Amino acid sequence: MAGPPPLMLSVSGMRGLVGESLTPPVVARYAASIGSWLKRSRDAAHPRVVVGRDSRPSGPMYEDAAAAGLIAVGCEVVRVGVLSTPGIAVMVGELSADGGLVLTASHNPTPWNGVKPLRFDGVAPPASDVERLIADFHDNRFEYVGVERLQLSRSNDDGVDAHVRKVIDAGIDVEAVRDAKLTAVVDSVCGAGGAEAAALLEHLGVTNVHLAAEPTGLFPHPPEPTRENLTGLCDAVREHKADVGFAQDPDADRLAIVDDHGRYIGEEFTLVLCAMHLMKPGDTVAANLSTSRMIDDLAERVGAAVVRSPVGEANVAAAMREHGATVGGEGNGGIIWSPVSQVRDSLVGMAVTLEMIAKRRQRLSELVDECPHYTILKEKLEITPGSSGPVLDRVRDAFAGEAIDEQDGIRADIGRTWVHVRPSNTEPILRIIAEAEAVAQAEALVSRVRAVL
Repeated sequence: MAGPPPLMLSVSGMRGLVGESLTPPVVARYAASIGSWLKRSRDAAHPRVVVGRDSRPSGPMYEDAAAAGLIAVGCEVVRVGVLSTPGIAVMVGELSADGGLVLTASHNPTPWNGVKPLRFDGVAPPASDVERLIADFHDNRFEYVGVERLQLSRSNDDGVDAHVRKVIDAGIDVEAVRDAKLTAVVDSVCGAGGAEAAALLEHLGVTNVHLAAEPTGLFPHPPEPTRENLTGLCDAVREHKADVGFAQDPDADRLAIVDDHGRYIGEEFTLVLCAMHLMKPGDTVAANLSTSRMIDDLAERVGAAVVRSPVGEANVAAAMREHGATVGGEGNGGIIWSPVSQVRDSLVGMAVTLEMIAKRRQRLSELVDECPHYTILKEKLEITPGSSGPVLDRVRDAFAGEAIDEQDGIRADIGRTWVHVRPSNTEPILRIIAEAEAVAQAEALVSRVRAVL
C-alpha cells in the first residue's frame, strides 16, 4: 500500500501535492510560522513581507492562504503577483521589506506547489532558522494578533521593470549587445519568467522568438529544463537560425542553454559560461558539491579560486558572502551574481551570455568548445523520507580511503572523477551524481554506489 502523499520541509522551503499534502490551511500555518520567524529575526512587530508566486493554477489559492497566515500574526503584506523567484528577491530589496514568501514548486510538475521563505536580503534562511521555523509549524507555535494589530495588504506591479533594471545596472554593456543584432529563442514553459525575459531582451535589442510565453502554469512539456524536455527549443533555434536558445524553469531561477547549432549544452554550462565571462584573476567563485569540475578548470586558467558548499542557493550564497565572491551558482542552471541579488537568476544567465557572445565576437558553439568537457551523470532513487542515513553510511564505507566531503551527503573524489550521493531537499529521492572524463568511468562510479544501496 502506498504511503501518504509527501509534504517536503527543508532548507528549500515546503513542497507538497495540491489538495493532498498541501492545502490552504497548511500553507496558512506555514506562512504564520514564517511571519513569526521574521518578527523574531528582524525584531519587528509588523514585518513587511513581499508575497509573489509562479504561474501554477493553484497559485492564487495559496497566495490568499499565505497572505492570511502572515496578516494573522501581524505582518504587512505586499503582493507582487506572478513574478520569478529572483524578481521577488529583488522586490524585497526595492521595497525595503523584512522578508519574502514565494509560492512555487520550482521544476516540479503541475500537481505540486510550495512555499519558499526569503530573508530581508532576498536569501533563503539558514538551516538553523529553518529548523526552528519547521518546529513552530508542527507545534502551531505562533501568536495570532488581535484586530487592533492587523496590518494592511497592498499590491505592487513594478516587479518586471525592477528586476530588468537591476540586471542591466549590474554592469551589462547594453550597446555592445544591441550592436551585435542577436536572435534568441526563449522557452518560458508558461511559467513566471516570460514577461521578465521578454522585457530584458527588448531592452537589449535582441530579437526574441518566444515559446510558451503566457504564464498559464499549464506546462507544454515536463518543466525541468533537461535535454529530453527541450527538443522543441533545439528545433526552434535551428529553424530561426538563432544565436542562442534559453530555457527557464517555472519560477525562472534556473536556465538551460542551447547553442547556435541547436545543440543542448545543458544546465551545467550556465554557471560555467557566466563565470568564464565574469571572473578575473584573484576572484573566488562559489559552487555546490554537485557542480561540474569544469568551473575548477576554468578558474585555474585565469588564476581564480573555487569554494564548494552544500547544495541549495542559501548555502552557495553564504559561501559567497564568507569568501567575498561576486559569482556563484549550481550545476542545475543556477547563476548567482551578487550585484543583482543572492539568488539564482535566469535573467542574469541570459544577459551575461548575450554580452559574452557580443563582446567576444564568437558563436556560442565556439565558446562552448573552448570549455573543458566531462561526462556528468545524474540519477535518482525514490526513498522513504528520513531513511537516507543508513544508505549514506554504506556509501561512505564503499569509498573508504578516498577523499570524502560530508558537508552534504557523501561526495567522494577519486583523481579527476567524483561522485556525490545526497537526499534531495525538495523530493523524497536520493540523488546520485557522478562526473568523469569518459562515460564508462562515470557509469562505473554510479554502479559502485548502486551496488551498496
